Amino acid sequence: MPEGDSVWQTARRLDVLTGQVLTSSDFRIPSLATVDLGGRTVLETVSRGKHLLTRLEDGMTLHSHLRMDGRWDVQQLRSGWRRPEHEARVVLRTEKTEAIGYAVLVDVVATVAEESLVGHLGPDLLGPDWDPAEALRRLERLPYVPIGEALLDQRNLAGIGNIYRAEACFLAGVDPHDPVSAVPDLAKLIRICHQLLEAHRDRHSRITTGDRRPGRRLWVYQRLGGCLRCGTPIRTGELGPEGQERTVWWCPSCQPPRRTTS
Repeated sequence: MPEGDSVWQTARRLDVLTGQVLTSSDFRIPSLATVDLGGRTVLETVSRGKHLLTRLEDGMTLHSHLRMDGRWDVQQLRSGWRRPEHEARVVLRTEKTEAIGYAVLVDVVATVAEESLVGHLGPDLLGPDWDPAEALRRLERLPYVPIGEALLDQRNLAGIGNIYRAEACFLAGVDPHDPVSAVPDLAKLIRICHQLLEAHRDRHSRITTGDRRPGRRLWVYQRLGGCLRCGTPIRTGELGPEGQERTVWWCPSCQPPRRTTS
């Protein structure tokens, strides 16, 4: 699933449509096959966590979610598609531009009803509503949930994915399996999450170590071999609620467990 910075960058690409009138729309899913957004001016596209909201005149919003491997390509009209046509779920066209949503989840709702789709989300790490105190409050409601699981729950803070989960926990010296209540400085961990996304929202490569050399750009995510800081072998495992487990990486020396037994 894309990180919040990738979704933010996608919203910036879709901003090319802002101010343009849609000449046609083509929804390639049965539930929206008869929907036609043609004739409407695009007002803006904003990201909300991992969701995208393309707002149109007449009070309509195209909502999209990139899921695991979705993407939006924005290009000049008739310039050729970069991915197989059968992967397209929605196509938006203006006189100059074509936006193709591949493997995306899409809905069309009234703009006033956007909260029905994104109202459950926690504070957006890259949004104007970012509120670290509210993110802290939401995490503290879950004292027995592993912190690595709680960070991926978008209801607590919106925008963290598997990469930044691993890197933020490393930088904070926190074992991702520890319960929220065992994290010694939860506010610091939240601050690191925010700093990571802010630092990368305008970049297309992720470098959390400060070292641009291949294989040394990230501290633990997908790292094989020894920790870049102490040399201890990086460990990996599965973490998350049943059916939603995701792979997690950590250094057992730099991130010593603080779990307590009842």
